[in-house]
Parts: sequence; C-alpha cells; structure tokens
Amino acid sequence: MVDVSILIINYKCADLTIAAIQSVKDWTKRVSYEVIVVDNDSQDQSKAQVLEQHPDIQWIDMGYNAGFARANNRAIQAAQGRYYLLLNADTLQNTDAIDVCVERMDAEPDVAASAPMQLYGNGSPQPYFESFAEFRRIFYIVPIRLQAWVERMLPATVYTDPRQHDWLVGAFMVVRREAVQKVGALDESFFMYGEDVEWSYRLGKVGKLLYYKDLGFLHLTSDSPFRRTDVSYVNRFNVQMQVSNLLWLRKQYGVGAYLVVMLNYALLIPIFTGWKAFVNLKNRRPLGSEMENQRRFARRFQMLLRYFWPTVFNRPGFYKIKPEENIA
Repeated sequence: MVDVSILIINYKCADLTIAAIQSVKDWTKRVSYEVIVVDNDSQDQSKAQVLEQHPDIQWIDMGYNAGFARANNRAIQAAQGRYYLLLNADTLQNTDAIDVCVERMDAEPDVAASAPMQLYGNGSPQPYFESFAEFRRIFYIVPIRLQAWVERMLPATVYTDPRQHDWLVGAFMVVRREAVQKVGALDESFFMYGEDVEWSYRLGKVGKLLYYKDLGFLHLTSDSPFRRTDVSYVNRFNVQMQVSNLLWLRKQYGVGAYLVVMLNYALLIPIFTGWKAFVNLKNRRPLGSEMENQRRFARRFQMLLRYFWPTVFNRPGFYKIKPEENIA
C-alpha cells in the first residue's frame, strides 16, 4: 500500500494534466504515491499525450463524461493508498504540500481530511468559504441592506481549533481511507460543483477537516477552461453550478431551505424587471431596453425549474444539464 493515491480527472486538458503530474513529481519526495488519471471521454489525444510524458501512471477511461464525483469514485475503487488526494488538473505544486499533509495527518488520527490553501498563479492567496453558512449566504440574492440580516440568520460555525473548517475545496483534498470507508464515497447524483461540499459534511461527522494555512498550491483559475467570468450580482451562477448547489442545500438542510431559495429567485424576477423598467421610464428610454441581464436571469430560473421536482424529493439521479442550458 502506498501512502497516497493522487486522483486527477482529465477532460480535454492534456497539457494541464501533464503539468499537474510533473509538479507532483518535482515536489513530492518523502511519501510514496501513485497517480491515477480518469478520463471523462475527452475524445481527443489526451491519453496518448499524457502517457507519453508519464508512462508510470494508471489511466482509466470512463467512456462518457461522468463529471467530478463519479470519475473520482472510479479512481477511489482502483486506488491503493492510505490516503486519497483529489487533485484538479488545473493545479501546480509549488511546495512539498503533499508530503506535509500526509505527515501531519499521520500524526493526528482524528483528522478525516486536510488541504493547503489555494493560491493564484502569482502566488497570492485565493479567497475561500470558511463555513457552510458563508457558502449558503451567497445563494440569496437580496438588496445590499439585507445582507447583514442574512448573515445573522445563517451564523458561521465556530471551532476551537483555528485550522478546522466545515468543508474543504475538492481541487486539492487529502482524505483518509478509513473516513471514506465509514461515510462512503462522493455522491454520484452530482455532476459538477457541490459534491465536495456535501462530502465534507459527511466526512466532518467522523473527523476534523483542516486547512493548513502555512501550505499552498497554485490553482490556475485565469488559465483554466473550467472558469467563467460573465457574472453579475444577480447572474452570479451558471445553471450547472446552481443545480448542484441547490441539490446540496436540499440534501443537507431539507426541503424547506431549498424552497425558500427558490421562492427568493421567483420573486426576484418581477422585482428586478420592474425596477429596470422604472429606470428606463425615468430616463425616457423604451421600457424593455437594456433588459438582457433580467432576461438571462429569467431563463436560468426556468432551467432550474426543470430540476425542481427531482430536487424537492431528493431523487437519486444524474443532475447533469445540457451545455446549451448552462450558458443561457
């Protein structure tokens, strides 16, 4: 048994995967490891390109685009390590973080999972959610003056250990094998987004989840094909992200919490549209001018409604939307 199994999901990003593996090799010297790459039906030359550069890895073809949870679960089935490291393809090591995480978790058996801090490509720290409550707050789209009220209604968890948090980001997440045996693998209803949050909730029941704030890794958000930049205060999510986020909310906090958020979005449509119409009228423009932001939000809400009943009843399935729906 090796110390850590490093699990990387490849989807049309061979160059990123190759660089991620090389950085692991460059920086990981004190613990033993294996690298397992799972390909989500890239339909390109990814396999040949990655194996040419790293013939010592294990390659698994999913045969379809299985998303994050199912692909990582397939890798977990094949993994031999005492720990599993979920590692994004768009990451680079710049310290011996893998070595240190394993060494520290060996010394603290009550830790279920750990992670270093995410850094931008220039080495500066990326912001992160420190609690479930902080993450839930962004679901609500309310006037700025009401944000303080939302914070009071959803207080953050307080831990005596400053390293401990409610959840860890799946871009770099070291998980103890025994913890997974107790709580199960990732929930395969999730296609992408939200699965690491839900898994953290279960893992947190059997051990601590720690961020090692003196360690870091580079997460290449500016160069990654997986990021979006066309966001606004109202249109802050793509549809796939919010379908997954709401699925997590329903699973962890129940149907009432889910319905409250959906009601918030439903009421926002006439309020947001009416406000813009009033501004147009005041400025002597046609009532329907410059309404693209409002129309985009309405279309996205309509797509969320397609998953309303499965989410209300928490039905097992595969909550994967079509690409054309995600960018509407």
